[in-house]
Amino acid sequence: MLKEFFTDLHIHIGRNSLGKPVKITASKNLTLMNIMQEASERKGLDIVGIIDCHAPTVLNEIELAVSKGVASELVDGGIQFGNTTLILGSEIEVYDENCKGPIHVLCFFPFLKNMKEFSRWLSFRMKNIELSSQRYYGDTMTLQTQTHELDGLFIPAHVFTPFKSLFGKGVSHSLTEVLDPNQVDAIELGLSSDTKMADQIKELHQYTFLTNSDSHSLPKIAREYQLLLLAEPSFKELKMALKNEYKRRVMQNFGMNPKLGKYFATVCANCLAPFQGKYCSKCGSTKFVKGVSDRIQELASKQLTSQERPDYIYQVPLEYLPKLGPKTLEKLLSHFGNEMNIIHYVPKASLAEVVGENLATMILDLRQGKLMVDEGGGGRYGRVKG
Repeated sequence: MLKEFFTDLHIHIGRNSLGKPVKITASKNLTLMNIMQEASERKGLDIVGIIDCHAPTVLNEIELAVSKGVASELVDGGIQFGNTTLILGSEIEVYDENCKGPIHVLCFFPFLKNMKEFSRWLSFRMKNIELSSQRYYGDTMTLQTQTHELDGLFIPAHVFTPFKSLFGKGVSHSLTEVLDPNQVDAIELGLSSDTKMADQIKELHQYTFLTNSDSHSLPKIAREYQLLLLAEPSFKELKMALKNEYKRRVMQNFGMNPKLGKYFATVCANCLAPFQGKYCSKCGSTKFVKGVSDRIQELASKQLTSQERPDYIYQVPLEYLPKLGPKTLEKLLSHFGNEMNIIHYVPKASLAEVVGENLATMILDLRQGKLMVDEGGGGRYGRVKG
C-alpha cells in the first residue's frame, strides 16, 4: 500500500559533534541531532536529505547513533531517526574544463558503507573533506559515474541561481555541455524558480523536478519540500519515485513563489534597484545581477513538456506570515503537533480558535497558494504582503 511522505532533501550541517564548522555559513545550531529532532518533532517531515554526510566526523556521529540504538539503518537504504528517515547526501562543487564557472551538485547514497567509500574516494580529490560544498578536483562526468557505481543518485543543485549552479552566471547554455544527461537522476529547481519556469527548457523535460529548502538554519528546514507517494520512507523507494516507477512518484511540489526568491529579478549590483537597459536608472551603475526569470527566458525553447507534472503549490514557511511571531507559532505547535499538520490538515475553524480569524485566514491562503508577495532580487528576499 502506497502512502504520502513529506520530504526535504537539501539540509546543511553547521557544526559537527566536535563543535567545528561543516557548512561555514550555516548556523552553529544546525547539528545532526538538532536537525533530526526539528524535522521529526516540529516540522513533521518523513524524509530529510542531509547533504554533508561525506564529512568523516559527521559519518562517525551517524554510526555512533546507530551503534547506540538512537538510529537504525534500513534494509532498503536510509537511516531511521524517530519518525524521520535520513538520506545520506553530499553537496559538491565541480569546476572542470567543460564548466565556465563552479556548479553545485548533490549525491545521495543508500547505506553508510556506500557513503564511507564515496568519502574515501573524495578525500583524494578535495582539499578539506570535513567541510561542506567543497571544490572537487576532477572530471564532472567521472563524479557522475562514481556516484552511480556506488548505487547513488546524482542531482544538479538549485540549477538557476546566478552563482554556483548549472545554468547560473555564465556557466552553460545546456546541461550536456557539463554533464552526462543519462547519469542525471533529477533536477533541483531552487528558490527563485518553479515547474512552469523550468519546463520552458526542452532538455529538462525528461527529469523529475525537486523543491528543497537548502537550509542553513533550523527554522528554514522545509521552506520548500515535496510530497512523495511511496510504500515506505527509504532510499530504494525514493529512487523509484524519481524514476516514476511502480506508481511511486512526486505527488506535489511545495515551494515559495519564485518572486520571493532572492535572485528572481534582475537588479543593479550596486543599489539593488530594478535594472533594465545598459544603466541603472537610480544610481547609474552598469553592473547588474541577472535574475532567474530573465536567465530562463534566454534558455527557453518555448516547447512545453508533454508529460504531466505534479502541481507546484506556492507556500511559505509559517514564520514568513506577518503577525505570526515565535510565541504564536509555539502556541500552534502545542495544539496541532507540527508544521505539516498546521499547513496542510488542520481545519480553519480549529486554527481560528487558537490564533483568531485573521491569522487563520492567512494560513488558509498560504495552504492554497493565494498569498500576495513583493519580488526579491540581487540577494534580497521578497516578502509576503500583510
